[in-house]
Amino acid sequence: MHLDEEDVRQALHGLENKGLAGRARSSEGRVMKYEHWLGEAFNFSRAEQALLCVLLLRGPQTPGELRGRTGRMHPFDEIADVLAGLEKLMQREPSLAAILPRQPGTKESRYAHLLSGPVESIAFSAPRSEALPEASLDISGRDERIAQLEAAVAELKQEVAELRQKIDSLLG
Repeated sequence: MHLDEEDVRQALHGLENKGLAGRARSSEGRVMKYEHWLGEAFNFSRAEQALLCVLLLRGPQTPGELRGRTGRMHPFDEIADVLAGLEKLMQREPSLAAILPRQPGTKESRYAHLLSGPVESIAFSAPRSEALPEASLDISGRDERIAQLEAAVAELKQEVAELRQKIDSLLG
């Protein structure tokens, strides 16, 4: 993201107006510090807050991944504790998390947050090994993607050639 100071200030004021963030209560010094009030605004437990933060930052995750990545915010002793926290998020009204269908070739289901809307509208960026088999992709979509990639490679080659010329002229 490329934000200037005014963009950040406007975002903070918007969050303040909604009661989701504000000036840090222990803010002392030259620089004003802000903190989120997510837990207070939605009455989240530390477990729910940690799970939601990691889902927002990293996208859909398995319970094992969530357990490993939430340790600094909230340590979960067992996977069952992670599942209990996810269940609480799913039972809220409206639901804040959902279980995704298990992908082919994977052992565990993944969970996603619903703060951006229904799961169908969330764009998943799964690693290639977890993505759907290429045979299931639309041929015209694949051809279009290949054409875009080839154009990007050609543009990058041109930029590299121009940079080499500039370097040679500086050195020569």
